[in-house]
Amino acid sequence: MTPTPVLSQITPSRRALLGGAITLAAAGALSACSGPDGSSRNENTLRVVYQKTAAFQQLEHVLTKAKGEYEASQSTVAIELVPIEAEQDSYFTKLALMNGSPDTAPDIIYEDAFQIRTDVAAGYLRPIDEYVATWEEWNMFLDSVKDVGKGDDDKLYGISLGTDTRGIFYNKKLFAQAGLPEQWQPTTWDDILQTARTLKTALPDVIPFNMYASKAFGEGTSMQSFEMLLYGTQDTLYDTDTKKWVTGSQGFKDALTFLKTIYDEGLAPGLDIALDTNIGSRIATELLPQGKVAMCVDGSWLPGGWINGDNAWPQWEESIGYAAMPTQNGKKPGFTSMSGGWTLAMGSQTKNPQAAFDFMAVALNKDNALKYYTENSLIAVRSDIAEMEEYLTCNSSFEFFSSLVQYTHFRPATPDYSRISGSIQIACEDVVSGGASPEEAAATYDKSLVGIVGDDMVQAA
Repeated sequence: MTPTPVLSQITPSRRALLGGAITLAAAGALSACSGPDGSSRNENTLRVVYQKTAAFQQLEHVLTKAKGEYEASQSTVAIELVPIEAEQDSYFTKLALMNGSPDTAPDIIYEDAFQIRTDVAAGYLRPIDEYVATWEEWNMFLDSVKDVGKGDDDKLYGISLGTDTRGIFYNKKLFAQAGLPEQWQPTTWDDILQTARTLKTALPDVIPFNMYASKAFGEGTSMQSFEMLLYGTQDTLYDTDTKKWVTGSQGFKDALTFLKTIYDEGLAPGLDIALDTNIGSRIATELLPQGKVAMCVDGSWLPGGWINGDNAWPQWEESIGYAAMPTQNGKKPGFTSMSGGWTLAMGSQTKNPQAAFDFMAVALNKDNALKYYTENSLIAVRSDIAEMEEYLTCNSSFEFFSSLVQYTHFRPATPDYSRISGSIQIACEDVVSGGASPEEAAATYDKSLVGIVGDDMVQAA
């Protein structure tokens, strides 16, 4: 297995993060991220800011290990680890607040690849080309990921931490109780619906199927749900040939109709769960392991939280099966997936860029990269790890999720994407909460799209 996804297509997009006044809670998060004694940064302390949730603690484990290794190698620079304990959109918001002040701006940032161009334009990131030029391990990274951290100026700002794919997780034990096959692979959307209906009838206390559909879950709703559906139709969000966004798409309406169907029929979680800001963590750490949800569309990283740690689930391998997401009507290639990726990037406000890169190099070295890939169930982006027996055999889900690379899609690589993604999330939530029909939500999206990119940047499907 040699996964080589074409990550250069991953979107470096814009996210509208800071609309309106800063709330007291956000301001508190800002002040909490200054130095331990309330002081501002200095060249002898590197502030490393990253995301942490109940379901995602693997990066903290690697950064803690790298901190120990780096500090042991020299005696002048200390590492301050600053976790932001929040789901994705809240993480972006709090990170933007920190970047807004020289006193709180990070030296090293856990940065979603699709945020890089936005943050470069905002002046938050520092180019690192001069450092990777002399870093021997840079040659170990697959050529297909070397551009993932580039800005519009073609300079490098972030280094890939790995990539992912998305598919359907299902509980084999619940399937058996409902009289369904242990080896299950739907070939159309209707197959999924019929399976969910069977589960609902046989196991009334179990949520048959989860697809995220809330604004609160942010990009997870766009990628794990809506785009997994849309890219299984005849339509896309963006025409790469004409470089225009698509309006009036039947596939857009069909994707929303599918979401409406599973929520209207009670095949998905109730809105009290679906609109919970912690829905992602709840699915990964509670509902799926506890047998309270039978199927969910989610990312290849999920088993990483079950192998060990606070949310270890020893029975996951015997309980969980995997299926590729089918196209709408089984049209070739038959399946679809979405891929993304995160990076380590250097903050523009750092007082000691050489030391900052030196720590990045430790965190991204072979041993730490292997630890992160295996514990977080990521597809390896280093050639020296992709073929390692230790990597290939440590997680039984790797082979399946790596096989989805051939079907995968990436978000449109335009600076407007994140604002457009926000409009997608609104459409999804409006439909599943009963606020709009799929046709109404699609029309509202089209209007919003034109408002974001302009009339000359859209075309009818």
